[in-house]
Amino acid sequence: MQRPPALAAIPTAYSGCCLALSKPLLDFIATLLPPQPALVLSIGSGYGLLEAYLASNTYHLRIIGIEVAPSSNLYLPESQHRLVHGSRFLEPLAADATTWLFVYPRRVGLVQEYLAAFEDRNVDKIIWAGPHADWHDFKGCFTARWHAALYNAGEVGGRAWELIAVLSKQHA
Repeated sequence: MQRPPALAAIPTAYSGCCLALSKPLLDFIATLLPPQPALVLSIGSGYGLLEAYLASNTYHLRIIGIEVAPSSNLYLPESQHRLVHGSRFLEPLAADATTWLFVYPRRVGLVQEYLAAFEDRNVDKIIWAGPHADWHDFKGCFTARWHAALYNAGEVGGRAWELIAVLSKQHA
């Protein structure tokens, strides 16, 4: 495994991570995620850089990255990384996770498929991060059962054109 580079105070694009990362952005995201022993599943983790930061001694989160085989993972140890056989396959561990993280997901259908299969299980929160322009396509995935709080990433340590959507499940 490679060691993650030092985080800068300003949003920086790193190879293999679509979301520009900064120490303030990671601090913000970490406040949205549950502490251990709760499980966070990062669906579409790519190189695993964001997840490696969140699992580090700085944040101590229990996070597992999910990626399509063959994996491009460079930063997550095997114990924190799972593979699915294609973009149409779902990771069963989603049933046990209380929080899902989707960063720059490629397909609206992927979010819909996870919700259809596992929404009635343990997941209480979903963090979606990507371009403001893409949110319009994804927000329809979330029924009235989900409350959305939207954050301009530029105001919390990211790039101005990115959005962080925090979706919380409404319990009856």
